[in-house]
Amino acid sequence: MPRTSRVLAAGVDSSTQSTKVELRDIDTGELVARASASHPPTSPPVSEQDPQAWWTALVECFAQLSSHSRDVVAISVAAQQHGLVLLDDHGVPLRPAKLWNDTTSAPQAERLVAEYGAASWAQACGSVPVPSFTVTKLAWVVEHEPELVDRIAQIMLPHDYLTWRLTGRHVTDRGDASGTGWFDLRRAEYRIDLLEQAGVADAGAWLSRLPEVLAPDDATGELSREAASALGLGPGVVVGPGTGDNMGAALGLGLKPGDVVISLGTSGTVYGNSLIPAADESGAVAGFADASGGFLPLVCTLNATKVTDTVARWLGVDAAGLAALALAAPSAAEPPVLVPYFDGERTPNLPEASGLFAGLRNDTSREDLALAAHDGVLCGLLAGFDALTAAGVDASGRLLLIGGGARSAAYRQRAADLRNAQVTVPHEDETVAVGAAVQAAAISTGSPSTAIAETWNLEQGVTVDPITDATNVRDLYGATSNLAGQTQ
Repeated sequence: MPRTSRVLAAGVDSSTQSTKVELRDIDTGELVARASASHPPTSPPVSEQDPQAWWTALVECFAQLSSHSRDVVAISVAAQQHGLVLLDDHGVPLRPAKLWNDTTSAPQAERLVAEYGAASWAQACGSVPVPSFTVTKLAWVVEHEPELVDRIAQIMLPHDYLTWRLTGRHVTDRGDASGTGWFDLRRAEYRIDLLEQAGVADAGAWLSRLPEVLAPDDATGELSREAASALGLGPGVVVGPGTGDNMGAALGLGLKPGDVVISLGTSGTVYGNSLIPAADESGAVAGFADASGGFLPLVCTLNATKVTDTVARWLGVDAAGLAALALAAPSAAEPPVLVPYFDGERTPNLPEASGLFAGLRNDTSREDLALAAHDGVLCGLLAGFDALTAAGVDASGRLLLIGGGARSAAYRQRAADLRNAQVTVPHEDETVAVGAAVQAAAISTGSPSTAIAETWNLEQGVTVDPITDATNVRDLYGATSNLAGQTQ
């Protein structure tokens, strides 16, 4: 019996580690199919990938989804933020893309802030540059590979590159553009003076090398004939403007003003939905725009679930085994503390730092170490929560836990305990891909993304209540992290 045809939106999550694609029924949001394909691994502080690998992974995903290809009518891409993609005038990458977690541009970040001033950066683009930001990576290329500069024809972010491969148009959205370090999110325009800070000559001429910034409800266009053939899709598939991964996740959560998200993935992020832009000259809060016309102030840490994966390996267990050990740890007035700066750190800005265990004793158990690993990751992110509120972000709504780490019982419970407040874990676990699908459905139907999210019931989730007040652990973590910063 032939299956009933559906109208599907494809949401693409192109992360550091892999590409994931979800196909969702546009009318109901029902997940119809999903696929994934890996990207080449990276090892910070040097973290680079060939952009072609992202396209190859996307093609592989759609090969896995071929039985549904005739029903796809719209597609959008949400991808890792900040990466620097440089193409020549033939559309060929001039070098591997420097990714968000490449910290080799730390000296350039320090120079940019020293020369222009932290307050000036915050007022100009909403953020103070750290090594993750695209502007620092461009400054690195100008300084270390000057022979490439005159050959640069197009500058892109990872999602821009995939959208370009889909349509042939060189475009971006205000959400992802706000993470470059050369975009004024209040005026929604590029800043020539900030490009000049990166060391480029005749910065005004460089505007033509930057992507056009589309509005949240603008379609990029339709799939090119070449892209449709490569993906096995039919003609007329509309392509959304795309966005950064955190902006995509916000769409996939139906985030409302006052809601705050803690995301546990390769990196950790804390962000909130805001009606006004943030400008934190301390550099802790990045004043991003979102993908729906508002703002998404955000704090990012480099070290999240990779830390617990590493500690699990040390203890000879997997992630689930480490979670079980953590939940079995006895309550202690002064438990051991882990400051998890294994790959350096972005917030606080300590690119050369390393991890630090403190409070170890002869009776410290495997359970204690497992708990310290989870608490260390979460305490760093909860410090980011405090930074958001200090910057004036409304945090009166829900606290949501997402990302791969949100599937861990230990991360869920300890997030509630360390905050001593209820935490909501959404039912949908691939929020970036869901958000990209929301955008694709909105562009296809002409409906607001908020209406799509409401129709798809994306606000639903599991609530976790605290079982113990562990806020004292955050004080211990704060004291130990200060010591880690002094020993960088």
